[in-house]
Amino acid sequence: MVSDPVAATDWRQLAAGTSIPEGIFVGGERRAAIDGSTRAVNSARDSSTLVKLAWAQPADADAAVAAARQAFDHGPWPRLHPRARGEILQHFANLVDEHRSEIALLISLEMGKPIRDAYQIELRALIRCLRFYGELADKESGEITPTEEGELSLVTREPAGVVAAVVPWNFPLTLGGWKFAPALAAGCTVVLKTAEQSPLSMQRVAELGVMAGLPPGVFNVLSGDGAVVGRHLGEHPDVDVLTFTGSTEVGRHFLRYSADSNLKRVYLELGGKSPNIILADAPDLDAAADAAAWAIFFNSGEMCTAGSRLVVHADVADRVVERIVDASAQWFPADPLLPDTKMGPLVDERSLRRVLGHLDRGLAEGGSLRVGGHRVLAETGGAYLEPTVVTGAAPHNPLVREEIFGPVLAVQVVRDEVEAVRVAGDTPYGLAAALWTSDLGTAHRVSRALRAGTVWVNCYEEGDMAVPFGGVKLSGFGRDKSRHALEEYTNLKTTWIRYD
Repeated sequence: MVSDPVAATDWRQLAAGTSIPEGIFVGGERRAAIDGSTRAVNSARDSSTLVKLAWAQPADADAAVAAARQAFDHGPWPRLHPRARGEILQHFANLVDEHRSEIALLISLEMGKPIRDAYQIELRALIRCLRFYGELADKESGEITPTEEGELSLVTREPAGVVAAVVPWNFPLTLGGWKFAPALAAGCTVVLKTAEQSPLSMQRVAELGVMAGLPPGVFNVLSGDGAVVGRHLGEHPDVDVLTFTGSTEVGRHFLRYSADSNLKRVYLELGGKSPNIILADAPDLDAAADAAAWAIFFNSGEMCTAGSRLVVHADVADRVVERIVDASAQWFPADPLLPDTKMGPLVDERSLRRVLGHLDRGLAEGGSLRVGGHRVLAETGGAYLEPTVVTGAAPHNPLVREEIFGPVLAVQVVRDEVEAVRVAGDTPYGLAAALWTSDLGTAHRVSRALRAGTVWVNCYEEGDMAVPFGGVKLSGFGRDKSRHALEEYTNLKTTWIRYD
């Protein structure tokens, strides 16, 4: 067995001969768009065209919803014993594992994720997600509530119906799996719309689902424009639940679509501007600084939970910032198909222009560039940006207030715990936060004071499938992961029986 399969593979050579999906996946098969529409899918690595992919239109969304509706109303999936559904999800996980290299390569090509991260992190997350919900599928039970003699009350959880999932490009399989796996485990059928920038990897995963035993129509994958296909799913009267991860602006639209159509349930995981608080009594300042660098430079900063605000105590600010600046050299971007690359390109040219625009405004409003801030490797055709640290930005600065979605860290210096909490909370978002301290009382007090869906103490981005993930405030509501996610894809039914 190869100890390091990533290092042992020539990914550039593999890319030259890899098979790339060309169609959308509806009703258990790959097909062209009904009107023949296609879209060139370009590689984030060098902007080269990977494939002309079938590009869904409203008629294709209608066909996918109809297939899902048929599979739910008349097919076997919702009626299978939950144990049988779980066994299929377990087989699904095994097939994804067997095709791990192929799918990781598609992720790296389509959105620029370093191949090691695609293989070791993204694919691992999807496999664990499928296995978790496969194991959980038959573990949820109903209730029998107290009644008078001669009466029986049953409270059961039933699958909610057709689920539309609209997912982003930064973690196409991790975040997609967090949505379709619990929905399938609950007995729902799914129509998943991929992001425009990363439509390929999930198309391949859908094929493996059918190989694992998913009946036709249970899991459908559309690639198309959000403003067209995403909106159509949001307004569709035969969609019972819609789940979305992406920007707060688009999340607002989905709530409107629901209100204007059939009042489908909507669950939103939206933007973030996560504070990473390092107090003077952090147990290991170097470890905290290294984690802070990872928290903003990993995945090119294209994470809703990115630690994009460093809230650091004045007594240790110079040491911590200097350590992060030194560490930034290790994150200099490179070809994502090289096994040692830690940071690849941004997903596309549009994203790079947006991040640079934020930087220009932030620096014009008083921020100081400590390191980075420039495009590099332009000759490759990819949208590569240096890891960037900005100091001296005031609380109103866009680099402090707005989600940048790039490798840009804004440093905010505070004098004490009270100021740290105030500064950390001075944002409309509430997805995640982190705190570094040696004092147990401080850890409890500050973590309780922070309005965020997740608070990490003396670590960053740690977790497990068993714990829920989601936000508060403008970061949305609802939860991915854990058994709590099953609640989003089930309905409670009360059955009252008088038998005497």
